[in-house]
This record gives sequence, structure tokens and C-alpha cells, in this order.
Amino acid sequence: MSQEKEYETSLKGHLLIAMPSLLDPNFSQSVTYLGEHTAEGAMGLVINRVHSELITEAVFKELNLKSVTEINSLPLHLGGPVHTEQIFVLHGPPFGWEACRPVTPSIALSNSRDLVEVLAQGKGPKSFILAIGCAGWGPGQLESEIMANSWLTCPANETILFETPVEQRWEQAARLLGIDPARLADVAGHA
Repeated sequence: MSQEKEYETSLKGHLLIAMPSLLDPNFSQSVTYLGEHTAEGAMGLVINRVHSELITEAVFKELNLKSVTEINSLPLHLGGPVHTEQIFVLHGPPFGWEACRPVTPSIALSNSRDLVEVLAQGKGPKSFILAIGCAGWGPGQLESEIMANSWLTCPANETILFETPVEQRWEQAARLLGIDPARLADVAGHA
């Protein structure tokens, strides 16, 4: 596959919106931001699940970082069932961190201590999601799931990523496609 053709079929920078028929507890009614999508597979972060007991302060304490009060109470997202011992940050600019991978001109995905240290001090990117774990798919796996009507896809919207309340992100993502979530059928067919 040519690089140009691969780019055309990539869903990098898109949202995956779980269909009601997707019953996997890791992804049921989830919205996932895709940070990478190539012929080798896909990787992203679930953006509408938060840890029920832990907040960002727990990450800073675990890493022995002093943190400012206003950042400590932010939700700690559950980014997915893969690499659950790692921290991932989906964020806006600036992008000069050690393990920073720009996804679009305005959004990056990072996995480095230097960024977490800056966030603990209330500095760095103004818009971010701090998550433990990520979501991952092997070669062809995501494409098969999309063909099986497990996911809807659409280009990401920064308002949904960083401003919409977590509990409203699935519904608002579906609305980006002009879909009333209340009318989504449990089983979709192919036209």
C-alpha cells in the first residue's frame, strides 16, 4: 500500500463511537480518540471513562511529584485495557515533550514524565486528558470491527475532547454525525 493511499484510509485523529451492539465492557458506549492508525494497527485513548476512585493526584503521588491543588482533583481517565500501568496524556500545544507524538496540528499524544511533571505544577498544555492505559488493535482488527458495525467514526472535535463533560461525550460525538443517540439501533445493517 502506498504511503499516500495509507494516509487516505487512516482514521488517525478521528473518534470511534461505540455502537449500542458493542457489549465489550471495556468499550461499551465509549468514545475513543485514535492517536495512530496504520496498516500495523491502531492505538487510542478512551475519552469518556474516568476512574471511579482515583483522581490525578494519585498519579502525582505515585510518581513522587509535588502538585498544585487545582490540578489534583481533575479526573483520571481510563484510556483503555492495554498498558494499564502507563500514563498517557492527550493534549493541545505546546508539543516539545520527550515522547510527544503530534496527531494533528493542534493535538498530540504523549507518554513522558517531563510533561506529567509540568502538568503537576499547573503549567504546560491548557487542554489535556491524563489517562492510565490505552486502547489498541492489531493489523486489520479495527477495520474488521468497523465493518461489523461495532463503531461509527468521525473526525475529532476538540470541544468534545477537552470541554464537554465526560458523561456527555458519547452522545455529543454521535451528534457530530447528525445522529440522535436515542435512535441508534442495537443492530445496524449494511446498505
